[in-house]
Amino acid sequence: MRNDPGVNGDARRIEQIVWPLFLKAYDAKETDWEFEDENYVSIVPENCRWRAWGDNKSGKGLTGDELLDFVNNELFPTLKNLPVDASTPTKQAVVRAVFTDANNYMKDGVLLRQIIDEIGSLNLDDYEESRAFAGVYEQMLKELQSAGAAGEFYTPRAVTDFMAEAVEPKIGETMADLACGTGGFITSWLKELSKRQKKADDVQKIADSVYGIEKKQLPYILCVTNMLVHGADEPRIYHDNALLRDLLDYTDDDRFDVILMNPPYGGSEKLDVQNHFPKDLRSSETADLFVATIAYRLKRGGRAAVVLPDGFLFGSDSAKINIKRRILTEFNLHTIVRLPGSVFAPYTSIATNLLFFDRTGPTRETWFYRLDMPEGYKHFSKTKPMTSEHFEPARAWWKERVEIEVDGAPKAKRFDVAELGEATGFDWDRCGFPRYEEEILDPKETIERYQAKRAELNRRVDATLAAIREKLGIATEDEDE
Repeated sequence: MRNDPGVNGDARRIEQIVWPLFLKAYDAKETDWEFEDENYVSIVPENCRWRAWGDNKSGKGLTGDELLDFVNNELFPTLKNLPVDASTPTKQAVVRAVFTDANNYMKDGVLLRQIIDEIGSLNLDDYEESRAFAGVYEQMLKELQSAGAAGEFYTPRAVTDFMAEAVEPKIGETMADLACGTGGFITSWLKELSKRQKKADDVQKIADSVYGIEKKQLPYILCVTNMLVHGADEPRIYHDNALLRDLLDYTDDDRFDVILMNPPYGGSEKLDVQNHFPKDLRSSETADLFVATIAYRLKRGGRAAVVLPDGFLFGSDSAKINIKRRILTEFNLHTIVRLPGSVFAPYTSIATNLLFFDRTGPTRETWFYRLDMPEGYKHFSKTKPMTSEHFEPARAWWKERVEIEVDGAPKAKRFDVAELGEATGFDWDRCGFPRYEEEILDPKETIERYQAKRAELNRRVDATLAAIREKLGIATEDEDE
């Protein structure tokens, strides 16, 4: 791909890999469906199925300009316009959804043939090879964390695994991620549920338990492919925006037993999105709107675990205050785990927190726990990322729930709801990190930190300017064009 003039940057290369990979994985699934149902008919026309043009065992498959012409002028237009309606099964409708905004970027048909042949060599019908490839795919998704802006789509697996474990999944429950990115929370949920599998029909219950929504095309196709390589036949993953529906329209059928998610933060939403929310909950900040949405989409007795930035904890604007008031009065906010600022490095250095709450009644007390950097680490990085083992102190504390002081300051402490409400201005900035001496990083990490901070500042400036332009009725540059 580095030799192809149409593909630049890691995120674009991953996007280019994933569409043929999806078709390869989908073809393997169709082989299974044909075996199970002799009347099965593919939604993909015969000449566009992977087995017809991608499988090149004979060595006589299309290549060069012929391949480019087929992919650009027949394959993509056909898949983008597949006949789909309300009666189309999810496992078939997903093909058009995946290709709606997808594109082929390669301009060299010979190189494209080489990529396709490499993907074609995978034997996804073989259980062991399929499992091994699922691990390789996870590693590929992990590489997104350092692929510029695409890093926003990936939540470190150590974080998703801890959160999925902490909510204690049960067979038969439904789980949703309303901004699912590449599907990390869904994968961790399925992994936790598989540990609890006891009966044969549990397999289908586990597969049917998940629901995801993703707005952006790249993470959407990555997520759907992720589900296929992890064995989910009919992934209920939708290419949509979870914020584009009036909150008051949700019914019990739209609610879930568990919601696990890392809402996008640092972004800004326009008034047409904010208008879907009650006036007291309207905010320009994307993360705030997702928290409000969770409150409307969690079943009674349900549980939620959410990643939120520090700004949510100590933010005091009207919408944040109203959202936090609602959480305390209508939900049991039982635990907040504070994470080191470099967990999401190098994509962003914003400090984040894990909020755990359930819909079992109002909050009476909340435990705060600070997860410190492990011994020998000054910060996490691409070469020294956070791992599941780094959560072991939090797992041990989770069971015991004891107050802890370090150097005279609280590391873990229980707060009465009165200490988190009106009297303190809903300030939830507790058990924070002490200030450390300035770190001296090597040149490469210094550059990565600088780029991440600059990108974050640019996002915040753009969001603020967009909000100002909207309030003043000034069209954006795109609208001017």
